[in-house]
Amino acid sequence: MPAKDGAVVRRTQAERSSATSSRLLATAEEMFGRDGYAATSLAAVAAAAGMTKGAAYHHFPGKAGLFREVFVRRLRRAATALERVAAHAPDSWSALREGCRTFLECCTDPGFRQIVLLDGPAVLGWDAVREIEYEHLLRVLRDGMRVAAAEGWIAGGDLDVRSQLVFGALCEAGMMLARSPDPEGAFPAVAGEAERLLGALVRG
Repeated sequence: MPAKDGAVVRRTQAERSSATSSRLLATAEEMFGRDGYAATSLAAVAAAAGMTKGAAYHHFPGKAGLFREVFVRRLRRAATALERVAAHAPDSWSALREGCRTFLECCTDPGFRQIVLLDGPAVLGWDAVREIEYEHLLRVLRDGMRVAAAEGWIAGGDLDVRSQLVFGALCEAGMMLARSPDPEGAFPAVAGEAERLLGALVRG
């Protein structure tokens, strides 16, 4: 019986720890997205989440470590959105087009723009940003292009190289939206040209 009671206690502690981490992440995502990394202190995040700065350090190594987790969280959510769009598209070419448009729509979201496009490279460095982006976003694009090639929508060639070229173009389009004083107003032109470029690069 004591062993069973101990397992229950450990499980309860793990659940509490997980809930605390989730609350910190959600609070940090809101504050980093609204105020930016430089204007957001770890102490302020902890206070808004209802805990001390010391308690926050128990879950994350510091503000940069917390930001990295928020960055990954935003990219993971974007990748899920792309996969959801692809799953409902009528064919693999439509899945690619709609997926690229969905990514650019993410780039008009103020929180995504601030965390992923503006603060991410400055806080984490380009190498780390690219590694995380490749793991979550480039992976989805590459998988989609492989399916489209298998179904005859894409001409032959090196799909890994082509995927990275397309991804680079989409990232630049996203940065154009991030730097625009009116991202939503700029969206139709940027998305339209990105789709034309996608067609030229992908279909040949």
